Amino acid sequence: MPAYIIFDVEISDMAQYQEFMARVKPELETAGARYLARGGVHKVYEGDWQPRRIVLLEFPSVEAFETFYHGPAYQDLKSIRDACSSARLVAIEGLALPES
Repeated sequence: MPAYIIFDVEISDMAQYQEFMARVKPELETAGARYLARGGVHKVYEGDWQPRRIVLLEFPSVEAFETFYHGPAYQDLKSIRDACSSARLVAIEGLALPES
């Protein structure tokens, strides 16, 4: 079952964050992840959540995400991300959607 990963990111150093992005994209591809949304316009309809920059990823499974997240490649890159941004991160299992 696929896993959907929701990041709510606040970027404090865009140049360093872009370095992180350039290096993390190949790692995500290797892990079988794909971007579904990244930094697009968003609007809150209910509640007091005030998201900053939303990133939505799909992984093949929660296990695939956890292997990626806890693995040495991402943990090395996470230190770059942590130095230039702060984030909230949630994973949720979901149903596979048919490709268009």
